[in-house]
Amino acid sequence: MGTPDNAAADTQEHTGIAAQNWVQASADPHYRAAVIDLLGALAYGELSAFERLAEDAKLAPTMDDKAELAKMASAEFHHFERLRERLSQIEAEPNEAMEPFAAALDEFHRQTAPSDWLEGLVKAYVGDSIASDFYREVAARLDADTRDLVLTVLDDTGHASFAVEKVRAAIEAEPRVGGRLALWARRLMGEALSQAQRVVADRDALSTMLVGGVADGFDLAEVGRMFSRITEAHTKRMAALGLAA
Repeated sequence: MGTPDNAAADTQEHTGIAAQNWVQASADPHYRAAVIDLLGALAYGELSAFERLAEDAKLAPTMDDKAELAKMASAEFHHFERLRERLSQIEAEPNEAMEPFAAALDEFHRQTAPSDWLEGLVKAYVGDSIASDFYREVAARLDADTRDLVLTVLDDTGHASFAVEKVRAAIEAEPRVGGRLALWARRLMGEALSQAQRVVADRDALSTMLVGGVADGFDLAEVGRMFSRITEAHTKRMAALGLAA
């Protein structure tokens, strides 16, 4: 998925549920339901990323580019397998855990289908990074075992640096491309944030986790600050691409 711009999940001192392991934390049925939702959403996201990268490889202009995207797609599928295995380990049916999130993710990808290779690169870089930031924020409040798994599957597959290199080179070769891609990235940002908010609002266990009913440290004001941090990280990524946010 995206780059680990938000290091909060890695560095903060953990308290409450975040200081517990899975066996301790999962004694709370509401927390267990929230984690199953989270892992289900992540798993379907990784499966979708695998499918998208495989499709994007068809648009790649060179054999090397095709091979690079195929390698990234393989990494995303490995992440999906890790999440599916974990869901089975905690006695959740993986397909049932993923199903509530399929329609929203499929609709997001339908509405943001790239028209060419460069738009596909920007979509993966921007969209995946926003999702990664969101899940890292949530991971900081998870039990230690679940947090470690989530952070592992959010490891960058190499797509970030690949996308930055290719997009910057394209803009340098043809500067007017930058304006089109900047508009595209702004659209992606809006759609991705709307999707994240819809997913949270639709799932009681996840929304309760975020506003402090299950895990420590979140309240409604903090949710607002969380989305502000995600937006700020997006602005920095756009600068890395050579685009205006």
